Amino acid sequence: MNEKIRAPEVRVIGHDGAQLGILPIRKALELAAQEHLDLVEVAPGAEPPVCKIMDYGKFKYQQNKRSQEAKKKQTVIQVKEIKIRPKTDEHDLQVKIKHIKRFLAQKDKAKVTILFRGREIAYSDQGFKVLERIREELKDEIVVEQQPKMEGRNMIMILAPRS
Repeated sequence: MNEKIRAPEVRVIGHDGAQLGILPIRKALELAAQEHLDLVEVAPGAEPPVCKIMDYGKFKYQQNKRSQEAKKKQTVIQVKEIKIRPKTDEHDLQVKIKHIKRFLAQKDKAKVTILFRGREIAYSDQGFKVLERIREELKDEIVVEQQPKMEGRNMIMILAPRS
């Protein structure tokens, strides 16, 4: 901006958006100074470079405000984890399913993990049945993002809310 522009000639756009033509850099700087504004290079790759007469401080302020508004409107999706054992009893499983429903209602994803300890790993089909049961009970409310799969001694399935 201003004296930092190195091109000998620039295409100038006025503060109201009007084309002022191709001018020597000194003349463009004088025009900006007369209006008490800055000369800002907006397209340095063009031939000749394009500069605009504007209030640079106000421009930066508005740009910052726009980015803050965009941050306010974005939603952060979290992945909440529920851990279950393959021999989890009926009532406890229903409580875990209620927790999953609550997470999905908050528009978060749910990661259901079946933990196998010791010799339980030999009965991984029981863990698969538990995950299938959860999927059946929630089939109207969920989309399965990741099918059940083994990761070490854990079986994992990721659920997302149906939009």
